[in-house]
Amino acid sequence: MLFGLRGHVRGLMRVKLVRQDHRSNLYWKPAKDKIGPGQTVFAMSVFAFALLVPAGWIMHHIPVYRQRPPPQV
Repeated sequence: MLFGLRGHVRGLMRVKLVRQDHRSNLYWKPAKDKIGPGQTVFAMSVFAFALLVPAGWIMHHIPVYRQRPPPQV
């Protein structure tokens, strides 16, 4: 019975050791290179484009999906 308990205690110690070694990659210093308004607008428009174009394509093709017969299994 004690051998089984020792295994659980060792497992808990391993988990504790692994959790202590974890470090976050957070930095408090400001960025080395400043990002201008042009780069900010470009990055935000690419992000919006990447999100909205697929959604728009799906919304545009909803009538086609409704008319298509269901797949037969």
